[in-house]
Parts: sequence; structure tokens; C-alpha cells
Amino acid sequence: MMDRDRFPIDPWKLIENQISLDDVGVTETLFSVGNGWLGLRGNHPEGRYGHEHGTFLNGFHETFPIRHAEQAYGFAEVGQTIINAPDAKVMRVYVDDEPLSFDIADIREYRRELDMREGVLRRHLLWVTPSGKEVRIDFDRMVSFEEKHLALMRIEVTVLNADAPVTVSCQLVNRQDGEDVYGGVPNAPRKAGFDPRKSERLHERVLQPQEYWQDRLRSALSYRATESGMTMAVVADHIIDTENEHTARNLIEQDIAKNVFRVNAKAGVPITITKLVSYHASRGVPARELVDRCRRTVDRAMSQGVQAQYDKQSEWLAEFWERSDVQIIGQDDLQQATRWCLFQLAQAAARADGLGVPAKGVSGSGYSGHYFWDTEIYVLPFLAYTTPQWARNALRMRYLMLPAARRRAFQLNEAGALFPWRTINGEEASAYYAAGTAQYHINADVSFALAKYVRATGDDELLHHEGVDIAVETARLWTTLGFWRNAEAGGESFHIHGVTGPDEYTTVVNDNLFTNVMARFNLRFAARTVREMAERDGEVYRRMVERLDLDPDEPEAWERAAEAMHIPFSPALGIHPQDHVFLEREIWDLENTPSDKRPLLLHFHPLVIYRYQVLKQADVVLALFLQGNHFSAEDKLADFEYYDPLTTGDSTLSAVVQSILAAEVGYQDLSLEYFRQSIFVDLADLHHNAADGVHVASAGGIWTALVSGFGGMRDHFGELSFDPRLPVDWPELRYVLHWHGMRLGISLTAGSMTVDAAGGATPVSFSVRGTGYVIGDGEQVVVPLDGQGPLLPGRPSLRQFADVRREDGSMLSASVPAVTTSIPVLGVGADLESGVDA
Repeated sequence: MMDRDRFPIDPWKLIENQISLDDVGVTETLFSVGNGWLGLRGNHPEGRYGHEHGTFLNGFHETFPIRHAEQAYGFAEVGQTIINAPDAKVMRVYVDDEPLSFDIADIREYRRELDMREGVLRRHLLWVTPSGKEVRIDFDRMVSFEEKHLALMRIEVTVLNADAPVTVSCQLVNRQDGEDVYGGVPNAPRKAGFDPRKSERLHERVLQPQEYWQDRLRSALSYRATESGMTMAVVADHIIDTENEHTARNLIEQDIAKNVFRVNAKAGVPITITKLVSYHASRGVPARELVDRCRRTVDRAMSQGVQAQYDKQSEWLAEFWERSDVQIIGQDDLQQATRWCLFQLAQAAARADGLGVPAKGVSGSGYSGHYFWDTEIYVLPFLAYTTPQWARNALRMRYLMLPAARRRAFQLNEAGALFPWRTINGEEASAYYAAGTAQYHINADVSFALAKYVRATGDDELLHHEGVDIAVETARLWTTLGFWRNAEAGGESFHIHGVTGPDEYTTVVNDNLFTNVMARFNLRFAARTVREMAERDGEVYRRMVERLDLDPDEPEAWERAAEAMHIPFSPALGIHPQDHVFLEREIWDLENTPSDKRPLLLHFHPLVIYRYQVLKQADVVLALFLQGNHFSAEDKLADFEYYDPLTTGDSTLSAVVQSILAAEVGYQDLSLEYFRQSIFVDLADLHHNAADGVHVASAGGIWTALVSGFGGMRDHFGELSFDPRLPVDWPELRYVLHWHGMRLGISLTAGSMTVDAAGGATPVSFSVRGTGYVIGDGEQVVVPLDGQGPLLPGRPSLRQFADVRREDGSMLSASVPAVTTSIPVLGVGADLESGVDA
């Protein structure tokens, strides 16, 4: 799926050996570097020809009033969008006063690589100037994982065949509001076209200058955001190392700082300039204090030495890969792509440190830097099973949002707490409630992630002191949102109406299956947690009851609602309807929908889409995976075959889930196809929006697809189990899990599964296809495998709907919405039913 002449395969590096200005936005994303708090897009240091010269600080945002065309009570009122922090990446090179500019430069050698073991972006090029001077330029850039607030950039310039004057201009530029010397209007209007996946554009000045100064080779800028009041500062210091004669000059203004080095370069004598940069931001600390913090960060790095920072980066990543790597033996292209995805997860989450993991991490401004349910369902499993501390930090972000979530629930006439659909500061920022606020399942997703983390780690301390607040408050919401019905034949049942599930092409419905199934889990988890606390630690339980004003009868009410939860099922079709009326809609004929009409959300009004059976992303299928212990193998197969042909994959959250379920039910070739679509979603820009930043949730889903899809791992009820589905042309799959402090190294081949244990104090119990095993520290278990599960050919198709009738006897039919120029007239006795064009 990638141009392998331009991007050759390397298991540990992403390499580009041909420069192009046609897709700079995509390559800026692919070669971005970050640590979860600070992110630098992969712009070239020359600072020109950029799609987005982005520097992002997790959580650093501006607010603005949301102007609804028609206002109603409870609509989100204040939007939030991530701010483009001052750009420190600029290190421009001039030879004979001629700038290096890729649009006209004679580049004889070019190579750029993102080294995923060293955590460094490097670039090498040989530039021949118009006068024939050969100039070698080597550049590297690093955002430190160890030092959260530190970035390093280093450039080495050597004129190989002649003496020449060389200038290197190192800059700090406020691109959010100002212009650099090459112009470029900040906040310029976008090209025509609507795309809700992009960030909001602010047209007023965002960053108000505070303290700014220069001291020898050190420069500082600081700002306060106009509306949010957040503050930030950046300090850059420079080291020049050369045997050539040189001088330095400075310039400082409120939106730009320059440190310019002028060198009389001798042939073959290199010039090395290292730039150490520190960023700090706060919700309330004065900018001057942040400048002092930046100073201390830079001082510490300078005193330790530049090489020490690179060494610490390498050591940090060696530990990361030891606990996180997934190896696909014999599949080098997939191996490279897998490691790129895992590296992106580290760059998005490692130093988030109590903040959320944005949908784009810190690699771009897409989705305005907001946090979604992506973290809990797609990213947190990787964190919990590889680096539990990162998962703990992400969950604490939700705990810290509880006060705002309680206010939001009250505003929507519910008890407990309602977490925002999209947010940075904890307040709801989704202006379109039907596909935003109505996705109440976010509550259950957060509780599900909390339970998964506790099951994997045994961290009852977090659960009993903070996590229980999440569990209780989210459970309370379901008891007031839902309602009871009594039927003479079926007895009492509990229903949830007026919600939107994960599928954003079907909104504000009754009894969405995913929501009901996940809410049932949420209710049971909260009841079980409260009861276990009462049994294990009376004092902690007493404080919780007092803190949350918990009625002793509440857990019983939660369990009663969970047991009576309505789970839709259609006996006529033998499947679980996505919601109460989903099957009454007509089927969208995706097989005959023109490719230029995809994704549907960019070409059809929501009301057109909402009238059809068509999915933006897996909905029921996701429920089958997350709550698979509540569905039979027959249920999963029937549901998968029904919904797969209806799923557009317009969301990058979908294909990974479809891959997992396809592997489980037996469509193993299709599973691998969906996996490849997911793993190359950014690397091959399959959704044509990689320029806006990495699809972090899809990257997290890759780990889950490997471990839970092909690796067959499940942890229902806190019990570790495996039912592998190794693709036929993969000789071996290796991955690592951490379970209650034990490192489990797992190797899967066609004929066996080998588990090696290390580091844990307590033996681990697990099962493989129903047979139980126990393994202790230093032990190995080898399990013979009889095949890799069922095998089904091809893929489900719309043809399956021919001659299929609904509950009311009407036939299913498929069509594509079309504009007609005449009014259809049906004669008396006309056939009102139609089949499917096979």
C-alpha cells in the first residue's frame, strides 16, 4: 500500500529517500516526534512549504463561544481547540547568502528517517548550490521521553569542496498569530469544502505576548491565551561547535526570536549547532514563572550534556520495546508498520501524565486536540497490558473530570455524571448533539476501561480511592436515563431511549444494542465494586459512602436494572438489531455507491444517511468483541455476516474491530484484509486526512487486533484466555502481556502456543481453548494447537438479503439515494416489494 521505492522497508525505521512537496502534510504527520505532552510535526527545519507548522502541547487550548444556528437548552456553549504553540523547529541554512529551498534546490542525496529504537528523527542531504558548492547537511530532532518538557535539534553543515560564507538562522516563531519572514497568513481560510474532522479556525489573536527576552544565545517567548487564560513559555538555547571563524547576532520581538550564526566556513570543516528547547504550560501559573521553569529545564539538560539526552532516549525506548514489542515473523512490511503504530502510541500517551490522549495525539490539530472515547476503548488496552502506569494516568484524567461530568448530567436531567463526548478541559465541546452528547455510551466506556485496567494489574488502590467514584456516578446515570416496562408475557424489562451508539450514521435511537450491553456491564461493575469494598475494607467503604452519599440500596437497584436490560433480537433474521427500529429502514447499497461519494458524511445530509441501514463504523460488532462472553459463537457469526456489508469503514475506528471479529468467526482472509487497511491508514493515507495528524485510536486498535484478533486473547470476568487465529502465511507471532506484575512472553505458531513467564511473585492462571494452565516466574508452558479455528471463504455480501423478510413480512431491499426528476406513480396492484440486484 506504500511506495516502496520512496519508503523502503526497514523493521525499525520509517525511511523516506525521495523528497516530494506534493504530500508534505502527510509526511509531516508520519515523521512527527512527541512524548504525549509535547509534539513537533515533521516539518523540515527550513520552515517553508509546510501544510501545518505544528507544535502542540497536550491540553494547551483556547476557548470560543459556539454559535448555534438555533440554540436550545443544554447545547454545548463553549468550544475548545488546541493552540499551535510557538515553532522552535526553524534552523535555516544559507550558503553564499543563498537559502536552501526545496522547490529550486539541486538535491543530489536525500534521506529522512524516523528511528524508532533511538527515538530520533534524522535527515541527510547533499545540496549543490548554483555556483557548484557541495554542501552536506545532517539534521536530527528529538522530543525527550525522559524529560517531559525538553526537545533537542541539531544541524551539521559542511561545505565539502570550497570555502564559503554560511549562515544558520535559528528561530522561535508564533505561527498561531504572527507571520515569519516568508509570510503565510495565520488562520487563513481553508479551501472550499466541509470536513468536521478538522480543527476550528480562530480569526482573532489567540496568544497575548507576556515576557520575552534574549540573553546571549538564549531566547524566550511567553504568552497568555486570550479566552482560556492558559499560559505558556518557550526558552531555546544554542551551542555552536566549529573550528571555523564565526559570530552570532540576535533579534527579539513579541512573535519572533532569532539567533543567527554567521560562519566563514572552510572546505571540509563542519559547523554543528545544537538547539535545546523547553516548553511549559499551565491553566493558571503566570507566564513569568513558566519562563523560569523553562530555564531550569534547559539548564539541567546543558549541565548533563547533549549526548546524555540522546543516551537516555535510547535507554528509555529499549525498555519500552522490551515490554511492548509485537513481532510478526516473516512479514517485514507489516513489522515496520506495526512498530510505527506502537511508537505512535508512546508518542501520544507516554508523558500525558494525567491529561487525556487526544484523537491525534500531539501530532496534528485534527479534531481540535479533543479527547474522545478513543482512549478508553482503543488505546487503554495497550497501555494497561504493556505500561500500566500510563493507563493509570489516563484514567485519573477521567476522575479529575468528574465535577464537570456531574454538572453535565444535572444539566441533562440525570443523576450521577455524564462524561463529555469531546473535550479538552472537561466541558462538553460537541456542537452536534445527535452524534455527540447523545453518545451516552462514553460513560460505560470509561468504566469498562477502568475495569480492564484493574483486572490486568490488580490495582485495587486506584479502584477503591478514585475509580469507585467513576463506577458509582456512571451507574447512577443509567438508572435515571433508563426506564422500566412490564409486559404480561415477558415480565419487566429495562430500556434506554434517545441515545446514539458508536455508529454515527444512526443517531438518537431507542435501545441501541451496544449502549445497552455496555450499560449492563457498567451497572454490574459498580455494584460488584461497592460490595467488594464493603467486604474488604470497612473504613475505605465508609469514606466512599460518605463522599458519594451512597444509599445502601443502590447496588441492588443497579443489579436489578442490569439483569432486566433489554437486549434487542430479531427471531425472523436471527440477529441482534442495532436498535429498536434499525431493521425497519431500507438498506444502503454500498456495493453500488460511487467511490467519489465516500465518505458518506461529506456527500450526504445526515437526514439522508439516518434513513438507511448503513454504518459509519462497527457498532453491534464492537459489542460482540467487548462483551463477547454474553454472545454465542452462532450469534457472533450471524451478526457479523449481517452488519459487515452495511459498514462503510468511513471511520478509522472500524476496520480493526471488524478484523478481530472476522478472525474469531472464521473469515480469516477478510480479517487480514481489514488488518492491512488499519495498519496502513496513516502510512498510506487511506482516508486522505493523515495530514491532520496520526489516527491514534487506529494505532491502538492494531495492537488489539494482533493480540486479541490473531492472538485470540480475552480477559472476560478477569480470566485470561486464548483462542489463537494465526494467519496462514505468518510463520510466527510474538507479543508480550503484563498480568498482575508478571511478564508473559507469548509465541504463536500454526501448531503451538508457547508462554514464558518472568518477574511476577504470584503464578498466573490462564486457559487455551478451554483447558486451564498455571505458570510461575521462570517457567514455560507449551500448548499444542489443532488448527487456527474455523475457515470461511470470501466475505459477507449484500446478496444475503435477497428474499429475506422482516418481522412484519416485508422484504429487505437495497438502494443508493438518488435525486429524481419525475414523480413515481404506482398503478393499482403494482408490486411494492423489490429484491436485491445481485
